[in-house]
Amino acid sequence: MSIFKYNDTDALGRVKSVDTAIVIVQVADVDRLRKLQVNRLAVLQSSRPGQHLIGIIQKITRNAVEAKEIGDVEGDEDDLKMPTELNLVRITLIGTMVDKLGTQSNVFLRTLETVPEIDANCFAVEGESLTNFMRVIASIAADGEKLSLGHYTLDDKAEAFLNGNKFFQRHAIIVGSTGSGKSWTTARVLECMAGLPNANGIVFDIHGEYRPLKANGIRHLRIAGPKDLDAKSALKDGVVHLPYWLLAYEAMVSMFVDRSDQNAPNQAMLMSRTIIDAKRDYLTRGKHKEVLDNFTIDSPIPFSIADVIARLEELDSEMIPGARSEKQGPFHGKLSRLIERLKNKQTDRRLGFLFQAPKQTMEFDWLDKLVASLVAGTKDQSDKLGGVKIVDFSEVPSDMLPLIISLVAKLIFSIQQWTPSENRHPIALFCDEAHLYIPERQSSSGGESFAIEVFERIAKEGRKYGVGLVVISQRPSEVNRTVLSQCNNLVAMRLTNGDDQNVVRRLLPDSLGGFSDLLPVLDTGEALVVGDASLLPTRVRIRQPENKPNSGTVPFWDKWGEDKEVAILSDSVASWRKQAIQAAKR
Repeated sequence: MSIFKYNDTDALGRVKSVDTAIVIVQVADVDRLRKLQVNRLAVLQSSRPGQHLIGIIQKITRNAVEAKEIGDVEGDEDDLKMPTELNLVRITLIGTMVDKLGTQSNVFLRTLETVPEIDANCFAVEGESLTNFMRVIASIAADGEKLSLGHYTLDDKAEAFLNGNKFFQRHAIIVGSTGSGKSWTTARVLECMAGLPNANGIVFDIHGEYRPLKANGIRHLRIAGPKDLDAKSALKDGVVHLPYWLLAYEAMVSMFVDRSDQNAPNQAMLMSRTIIDAKRDYLTRGKHKEVLDNFTIDSPIPFSIADVIARLEELDSEMIPGARSEKQGPFHGKLSRLIERLKNKQTDRRLGFLFQAPKQTMEFDWLDKLVASLVAGTKDQSDKLGGVKIVDFSEVPSDMLPLIISLVAKLIFSIQQWTPSENRHPIALFCDEAHLYIPERQSSSGGESFAIEVFERIAKEGRKYGVGLVVISQRPSEVNRTVLSQCNNLVAMRLTNGDDQNVVRRLLPDSLGGFSDLLPVLDTGEALVVGDASLLPTRVRIRQPENKPNSGTVPFWDKWGEDKEVAILSDSVASWRKQAIQAAKR
C-alpha cells in the first residue's frame, strides 16, 4: 500500500515546466505557498502507475505579472492590464518512490526513470506522509551493518543512516569550520566502526584531539617523542618508531639533499649508490639470498646510516693518483653539505623516532611487527584491543609532518597492494587536518610533494586494493583538488569562509548546488550529507559520540572569569626545553 495518499484537492500546484531533474510548479493558492519552505520535500505524480517522484524544494518565488501574459482574464483592455500573481516553486528531483518492487513494498530508488508530465499534481510531504517516508528511508538504509550518524533534521524521529560500503569504497570528506562539530562527527563514525567485529582503520591524529575516545575496538598509538628515545622496545605501550630505512628514495632525497645546491645531482646519485650498497651488505650478512636477488632502493630493508655517512666522507675527502702526484677525487669537497645534513638529522632528538630507534628495529622481521600494529584488524590482534588505531602525531615536528604521515600511508597502501586479493582486508585512512599535509599549494618542502603524490595515488587507486580515504579539514579550499575530486561522499558542517563554500559547491551535483547556501547557517553538530552513501541528500543532526574529542576550543571568557591560580609557567618552559609535556601538578 502506498504511503502517499493524496486527493487532487490536496495538490499545492501543477507542473508547468520540466528540464531533466528540475521541475517548475505553479501554485495557485497563496496560503499554501506561504507554508512551503526551501529544502523541504515534495512529491509529484509520475507518468507510471504505482510510482511517485521525490524532490527537494530549492526556490520559491512570487512575482507580479500582467493578466494578459497568463491569459486567464477576459474583459476590456483596461482589465487586461490588471496585475496578478505568478507563484512558482523550483524543485530538484532526487529519486523515485515505488509502491511495489518485487516482493518489497514502498521502495525508494535513487534513480529517475521518468519525469512528471505537464500539469501533473505536486504535493507537499509533511505531517504523517513525511513521517512514513522517513521511516522508509531509515529501514532501507539500515539493511546489513549500518553506519548511523544521527537523525534527519526533516524528522527527528527518523534515524539517518549511511551505506558503510559506499562511504569508504568511494572515499569521503568531512569539512567544517572550527567549532562546527567536525571532530564530533568523525568521533561518531569511528565509534560506529569500532562496534564492528573486524573493523580496520587508522586515524592520523595531528593534535592529540582523539585521545579521549575509549571504547572496545579503539586502540591508541603514538609516534615516539624525545622522551621516548631511551625505551628498549619499539612498540611498547603503543609508542611507535619509524626507522629511517622505511623511507623511499625520493623521500630521503627531499630530506637530505638541498635542491638549490649546485652539487645536488651528484649528492642524490651518490646517496642512491651508497644506500643500495648498505642494503646489499645487510642482506648478505643476514644470508637473505631470496631478497638479495630482487631488491631495489625502495625495498624496506634495514641498513646502517653510519656506514652510508662513512662512505660519503671517504668520497668527500678522496685523493686519487694523478699524472705527477695525487689529485682530488671527482667528488672531493662536493658532499660536505650532504654529510652535515645527514649528521644533523641523525642527532636531532625531535627526529629520534627515525634515527634513534631501539636496536630491534634493525632486525629483519621487525617490519612484520610494525605492520601488524598498524594494519591488522580487530581479530588479527592478539590482545583484541581493537582495529581502529588512533595514531598521535602531535610530537612530530611540523616541517616533517607531511613526510612522516605519507610514510605511514604509503606503508599501508604497499602492504595492501602486495597482499593477494583473496586475503586482502579493507582499511580506512582518516586524514585529520588534511590541509596540513595534503595541500593544494605546495611549498618548497620536498616532503609536501611526496605526500601529495602518495595521497593522490591512494585517492585514485585505493578502492582496488581495499584502502578507503576520509579527508577531514576545516579549510577544504587548502586541500589538494585531485584528492577532493575522488571523494564521492560529502559531510559538510558549517562553513563561513567564501573560498571553502565554493569548494563544496563544486563537489555538489549541479542539481543540488543550492544546498550550499545552507553552509553558513548550519547549527553546531548539523551537517549536509550528500553522496553515494546517502540515500537521501539532506540535513542531518549528528548524534553526540559517547566520548567527545578534545576539540581544542578554549572557553576564553569563562576561564578569565575563574577565581583561581593559573598554570605555573615555569613548568611550561621546562616542558618546552625537554620537548615533553609534563602532567599538571595537583
